[in-house]
Amino acid sequence: MKTTFKVSYYLRSNYENKEGKSPVMLRIYLGGEKANLGSTKIFVDKSKWSNKTSRMIGRTAEALSINASIDALTTTLMQIYRKYETSEELSIDLIRSVFLGTDKEYTTFLPVFDKYIDSITQQVGKTLTKGTFYKYKVVRQNFQDFLQAKYHRKDIGLTELTSAVVQDFELYLTSVVGGVHNTTTKKLRNLKTVVNYARNRGLIMHDPFANHKLRYELVDRGYLTEEEVLRIMKKHFDIERLELVKNIFIFSCFTGLAYIDVYNLTYDKIVTVEDRQWLITKRYKTSVDENVMLLDIPLAIIRKYYDINRKGGKVFPMMSNQRINSYLKEIADLCGIKKNLTFHMARHTFATMSISKGVPMESVSRMLGHTNIRITQIYARITNKKVERDMEELAGKLDKFKVAMGINSK
Repeated sequence: MKTTFKVSYYLRSNYENKEGKSPVMLRIYLGGEKANLGSTKIFVDKSKWSNKTSRMIGRTAEALSINASIDALTTTLMQIYRKYETSEELSIDLIRSVFLGTDKEYTTFLPVFDKYIDSITQQVGKTLTKGTFYKYKVVRQNFQDFLQAKYHRKDIGLTELTSAVVQDFELYLTSVVGGVHNTTTKKLRNLKTVVNYARNRGLIMHDPFANHKLRYELVDRGYLTEEEVLRIMKKHFDIERLELVKNIFIFSCFTGLAYIDVYNLTYDKIVTVEDRQWLITKRYKTSVDENVMLLDIPLAIIRKYYDINRKGGKVFPMMSNQRINSYLKEIADLCGIKKNLTFHMARHTFATMSISKGVPMESVSRMLGHTNIRITQIYARITNKKVERDMEELAGKLDKFKVAMGINSK
C-alpha cells in the first residue's frame, strides 16, 4: 500500500522577534506518523498568515518571496520522499535526517563556500584570474557579515538558504555594503555559482535563486571625442613621465587594450601575418582571445619605446595604474579636457571610434576580447546617442528650409 506523505507549516504562537513577527514552523507526516522539524527561519506577521493555506496572504514582494521560500522547502522534502518512496529504508526519521543534513558531511553553507574556494584555487593564473578568485573571498566575507547582522548567526543551514535569505542578502549588499546595482549583481552571481556547486553535489535540493533575476543594467561608458584625442596627441610634454603616459594612453585608444593587458604586453605577442603586424594575446580579465591588427599609430609608439633588453620582454616601461590615472588627470587639465580621464577610457574610446567609423560589431567584439556581443552593443548605443545629439543640432540650423516647406518652427 502506498504511504502518504504531507508537509505542513504553522506559526509558533508563543514567540515574536524584535519586528513582531513569528517564526514559520515545519512539520511532516508519513502515514500515521508525524515529526516536527523546527523553525524554517522564516518570520511572518501573524495578521498576514493564513492557517488555511499555510502561506502568507497577499501579492506583495515580501509575500511572494516568503511563499516561494516555503514552496522551495516543500519541493525539497517531496524530492527526498520520492527518492526513498519505494525503498525499505523509508521512514520519517530518514526523511528528517536527510532534510536536516545530519546524514551529510556538510550541514551548513559557509563550509561549502570554503570548499568551493579551495576547489578553484588551482585554477588561478590558468582559467581564473587572481581578481576573480579574490572576489569570491570578498562575497564569502560579505555573506558571513550579513548572517551576523541580519540573523545574529555565524552560519546558516543548507536547507535554510531560501529565496527570502537571498533577497535579504541583496538588500544588505545595497544598503549596508554599498555599491552600484551591477556590483551587487556580480556578487549575487558569485553566490549563485557556489549554490549551484552545492546543488550539483546533492548538498542542496532546492534553488534559492529560482525566482531571482540577476540582470546587469546597461551603463554608458565615458569616452573621448576625436577632437579630444587629437588634442592629446598634438600636445608635447617636456616632462618625460607625462609624455610616456600620453603615448601609452594613445596606444590603447588605437588598440583597445586594457591597462593590465598593456602592462603584460611582451614582444612575443606581436606577430606578422601576411605582412601585417598583429597583437595576438588573451585578455587577463577573461582569458578570451584578443587579436588586434596594429595600425601605424600604435606601431610608431611601440618603435618609440623599443628596448629588447627590457625586463621580462615588456613592450613598455609601465608604472602602476594608480600613477597613470593620476598623470592622466594632469594631462586632461593641460589639454583643456573637462572629463575624468582614466586609462580605461582609452578602451571605450577605441570601441566607440571603431563602431562610429563603420567597423562591424562582431569585429569590434573580437578585438576587445568581449565574452558577449551584448557588452559591445553598449558602445553602439552611445554612438547612436551622439548621432541623435548631432541631428538635433542640425535641426536647429535648418529653419530657412522649414520656412520654404511651410513648416512652423517649434
